[in-house]
Amino acid sequence: MLNVQETVSIVNELRQEWPLSRLLIVSGLPRSTFYYHVRRLAAPDRYQSARALVLKIYHQHKGRYGYRRIRLACRNEGVLLNGKTVRKLMKELGISSLIRVKKYRSYKGEQGRICDNLLKRNFDAKCPNEKWVTDVTEFKVSGKKLYLSPIMDLYNGEIISYNLATRPQPSMVQTMLTDALKQLSKDEHPILHSDSNNAGISFYHHSVCCLTRLV
Repeated sequence: MLNVQETVSIVNELRQEWPLSRLLIVSGLPRSTFYYHVRRLAAPDRYQSARALVLKIYHQHKGRYGYRRIRLACRNEGVLLNGKTVRKLMKELGISSLIRVKKYRSYKGEQGRICDNLLKRNFDAKCPNEKWVTDVTEFKVSGKKLYLSPIMDLYNGEIISYNLATRPQPSMVQTMLTDALKQLSKDEHPILHSDSNNAGISFYHHSVCCLTRLV
């Protein structure tokens, strides 16, 4: 469906060949609305160059930049725009950041501490399945939130298992941990380190570790 501005542009072009009154009836545009937008179309566009710069920066960074980073990039180019203006221009251009990634933070401080940190910042592993790390990361894709929970082997960076869910809750790591345990031999007892500050998820990690061969 066409918006008002697009409809006005089409009617304005067709009025050279057809009576305006008939075009307004067919399009459903009030006469006052038509002339209001015609005047706006004729007015000089003060943001024409800024709009082009915003679009250029957006495509240069393959759609990864949101309005804040685009605003900063514009400033580095000598074009000063506030955040509201950048958001407006991006909306007019029909562009938005494709993916935003941030660590999930449900609770802060000691609420997320369930057990001692056994790694103590020592992330070097001498052999496979000695040290594993896991975390919950939030992705926002096309306006929808997804939560990724992987287990990575610190020895070689291999992803042992992972699970993707629409909500950050203890059940999302059940399949991930179960799949990871299936890959261990009887003599392997890796340390599983979790960076999640979500108390419920950290407690679930800890409980599974206590009930299985994970440290």
